[in-house]
Amino acid sequence: MASLRLLLAVLGISTALFAADEPATPPVLCAEGIPGAAACIATKHDRKDAKEAFERGVKLEKNHRLEEAFANFERASQLLPRDVQYVTVKEMVRQQLVFDHIQRGNAALTKGNQVAALGEFRAALQLDPQNEFANQRLKDALGEWAPQVKQGAQIVEDSGELHVSPRPGLQSFHFRGDSKTLLTQVANAYGISPTLDDSLVSRRVYFNVENVDFFTAMNLACRVTKSFWSSLEKQQILIAADSPENHRLFDRMTMRSFYLPDYSSSSAEFNDVVNSLRTLFEVRYIGTQPGSGKIVIRAPQAIVEAATQYLESLDTARPEVLLDIQVYQISHKLTRDFGLHIPNNFTLVNIPAGALAALGGQNIQDLINQLISSGGINQSNSTAISALIAQLTGQQNSVFSQPLATFGGGLTFMGLSLDHLSATLQLNESAVKALEHVTMRAAQGKESTFHIGSRYPIINATFAPIFNSPAISQALQNNSFISPVPSVSYEDIGLSLKVKPSIHGDADVGMGIDMQFRSLSGNNVNGIPVISNREYIGAIGLKNGERAVVAGEIDHTEKRSLSGIPGLGNVAGLNKVMAENSTENDEDELLVVITPHILRETKGAPNNEIWITSNR
Repeated sequence: MASLRLLLAVLGISTALFAADEPATPPVLCAEGIPGAAACIATKHDRKDAKEAFERGVKLEKNHRLEEAFANFERASQLLPRDVQYVTVKEMVRQQLVFDHIQRGNAALTKGNQVAALGEFRAALQLDPQNEFANQRLKDALGEWAPQVKQGAQIVEDSGELHVSPRPGLQSFHFRGDSKTLLTQVANAYGISPTLDDSLVSRRVYFNVENVDFFTAMNLACRVTKSFWSSLEKQQILIAADSPENHRLFDRMTMRSFYLPDYSSSSAEFNDVVNSLRTLFEVRYIGTQPGSGKIVIRAPQAIVEAATQYLESLDTARPEVLLDIQVYQISHKLTRDFGLHIPNNFTLVNIPAGALAALGGQNIQDLINQLISSGGINQSNSTAISALIAQLTGQQNSVFSQPLATFGGGLTFMGLSLDHLSATLQLNESAVKALEHVTMRAAQGKESTFHIGSRYPIINATFAPIFNSPAISQALQNNSFISPVPSVSYEDIGLSLKVKPSIHGDADVGMGIDMQFRSLSGNNVNGIPVISNREYIGAIGLKNGERAVVAGEIDHTEKRSLSGIPGLGNVAGLNKVMAENSTENDEDELLVVITPHILRETKGAPNNEIWITSNR
């Protein structure tokens, strides 16, 4: 206790010395100015509130309720930003809170509870955004969420250089005709299936040989037709025009099979890889099995080796981003009604004798019987009797139920009704604070959709019979009628979020965002509810772990009404008492904060240029 008093005394002396050395500047009220300004003169009310908040914070700190204590210390420092004692204690409690959150996060991470660890580290960063250790521990916790990178392309079969295996035996040929037909007949004679390249030109040839094997016959036929052949499989060959370009593409053909595990479930991505092989390496003969993720390449040895290096360098696991999205919505409504309602409505009516008789205690029915017996009205004239009863009872209920002043006599006996005098003193205030905290994981180039809310039914059409029949009447009477089901459509109410991220080489995260907030407005048109909609569509770029406000909206509505007697209602000051005043203030604020965290980056190329994305 003595040490605490000594600390407070030192802080007080430091405050006095600091204030003495401060240059004179125009004073600014602490509650209305910027905290931490060059000079700040607090009002008496601010000093009182700051002291009470500080004392509450001290009591809460003793009870180990640090979060509540920090809120009170922060309140006190905001009211008196020049008070060194308030600021120092606030910072000490802040750092203690940060330390506690990090300790609890480390303990949760050790136990394998990543969700709790992420919450603790984020809470520490909210208190101290510049804390590098908390930021690193948050990345560590996020890193443990990232799955292991899957294997890349795997070589499942390699035949090396392809060699043809013709049927043994000697054949004789006596041919005159088209060159393509000659090549086909020679290959088929030895059980070989030929594939003719588009570069092969048809010409008329003569070919006569006796008792030759496959290799001799094919070499002689290729000389006659100015072509060459290359093996594709054991019983299949490729025949192309004899040119340096074709020799470069088809000489020494090899076959190699690859298995791409991560592309077996996506036919679009699988086709993208196949198209890249055709385009980059000019591989013409590719066998594909999209369902199993298998690719078979037949090309010269050098091209196959280059394609192999390309497929093995692909990081088949796409980069992923964890998006931490917070939606803050604050609504405040204040309604004040006060004032005095002075009678300003007067009604002048004629009071008939019958009404006076009723007021005198005579029964209305007895009065009607007297009128009938005297011949004033006839019992057969029910309309007149009904009109008389309605007049008497109506006047009794409407006129005489309110204060009434009378004057005159006989037929000119009149009544003057006075309006009521009332006073209003009413205050209604409501505040709503809502937080939507969304954590979603998205892969690069893939659109991720998240919706939270409900689906509201809206009736589009109902069914009812337009005519009646005996069958319908009978069905209604015996309760066997079943009404048709109406047509109903559902509208999504709540938050809908679509994000398409892309990761760049310098740890930047670009995101295309489509965000919608839909809610019931409380109004309807012809029985159909009106749905309010707020939408944000755009693209942003952030650093890894950088927090940014991507959307913000503030609605402020103020309504004032004045009701009173002309003249009195226009007098300043007097109208506050002698008239009815109604004030309504509505404030709505919406804030969307997004923080991307890179879980997995592209491996292989330094600038990530090997990624192939599809726009389908």
